[in-house]
Amino acid sequence: MDLIPSFSVDHTAIVPGIFTSRVDTVGNGTVTTYDIRLTRPNREPAIDVAAMHSLEHIVATFLRNDPDWKDEIIYWGPMGCLTGFYLILKGNRPPQEIFDLMLSAFRSVEASQSVPGATPKNCGNSLMHNLGMAKWYASRFADYLAANAGNPGIFEYPKAERLVTKDGQRFFDS
Repeated sequence: MDLIPSFSVDHTAIVPGIFTSRVDTVGNGTVTTYDIRLTRPNREPAIDVAAMHSLEHIVATFLRNDPDWKDEIIYWGPMGCLTGFYLILKGNRPPQEIFDLMLSAFRSVEASQSVPGATPKNCGNSLMHNLGMAKWYASRFADYLAANAGNPGIFEYPKAERLVTKDGQRFFDS
């Protein structure tokens, strides 16, 4: 069985940033999945679940209301490991082209006075939100992005090296 692409990323070396996770052809078009990584996997604690949920609501609302991007947005949602989010957009742009969008989205969290859609009618777990912690994570990530805008390392995945034997066999253990 082939190792899926997201498991070929060296999670011991990844830093917070904006990365292209995969590019897929769908019908006559292309969609790109971006890895929006807020914390360093296996080195920093996972993002608080309630804060992650609030970040999901606020950023999704921001993205789907942005006049320049709303028609390009397919999906925004959390990673299972709670270290970041996946953003799926129509087309194929390098991660640098969505830098300003991501920076604005996380800055919008800092200014939020409430979590949109956090009612029992609108949300499957309306009691599991933490706006204060969401603001803290958003501010931390936005400040990091702004400070590292010129660092190519926040846009390039570190790839995991797989052991290759002398006769060319590759090991794909995770």
